[in-house]
Amino acid sequence: MELKSSDIINIANSHLTSLPNHIFDILSISKPKSIDEAINLSKIISKLSPIVGNLIEFRMVEFLNEITELKQIGSWKRQDPGFPDTIFESKITPTPGFEIKAWFPLATEITARFKDSQNYFDNDQTYVLLIAWLPEQLLYGRPKIIDVCSVSGKSIAKARDLHYYNPPDYLVLEPEDTSNRTSNLQQTNTNGYKFQGDENDFNDAKKYLNTLKDFSDVYEPTPDYQIKVRNIFEKYKYRLDTNYAKIDRIEHLGIEEFKTKVLNTEIINMPINSWAKIISAKNDRELKKYLEKYLLIK
Repeated sequence: MELKSSDIINIANSHLTSLPNHIFDILSISKPKSIDEAINLSKIISKLSPIVGNLIEFRMVEFLNEITELKQIGSWKRQDPGFPDTIFESKITPTPGFEIKAWFPLATEITARFKDSQNYFDNDQTYVLLIAWLPEQLLYGRPKIIDVCSVSGKSIAKARDLHYYNPPDYLVLEPEDTSNRTSNLQQTNTNGYKFQGDENDFNDAKKYLNTLKDFSDVYEPTPDYQIKVRNIFEKYKYRLDTNYAKIDRIEHLGIEEFKTKVLNTEIINMPINSWAKIISAKNDRELKKYLEKYLLIK
């Protein structure tokens, strides 16, 4: 039987279920020698996230290339720069791939953004792999995988556009057609824009929408629909939304379920969510009490 892109993704996903509790031996943070050192470490530990995230991306390619069923078909290759982070090079088209987003759940949210257009995912060939990690002992040790979540990129793009798009108050614009450019110059990112006019301008914009033939407030990434959106954008004042497309805010059901599961996961005798609240509160006396009790740091 000839394999399709979806088959490659499904095989990879079946192996990803073994990742929770896996420890990446890529670096290690020494145990704090005093309670003061531990408290200071709790304030800066999140700064490790970008470094560990990149290292996890490297290791994930190695992990995927160890999948026996796929070795005779092709191999996984990391793209840097490029989207997605890793693709499966083979005769299978369209090329399957994973965009990898590491998440440090002691932080306030999943800070990664997802701006790629729905049009990129016509064949649902790319999935987003969310990897939640923490040091083995919460504040020290090697990076440990808490849980993983593999989600269709197409479903994330649709959820994002559904969440943000609300004309004329909020517009989402597709990238211009760059298909004739070389691969490194092609654009796939959408952008969000917030209305900046006054109340009279806004009322006028609402009336203008009624003049657009067959205009629907349900977002469509099609060229014909985008012409109408650009007409609105060019007629009124908008500002670029720099917070647009944060994964944590698009209300994707699968991602929300994953977040809830991870934050309720117990580590060192308490749910991660409880540890996050204690650390983010910046109450050193309260934090000291828990570090002495559960991490045995005096």
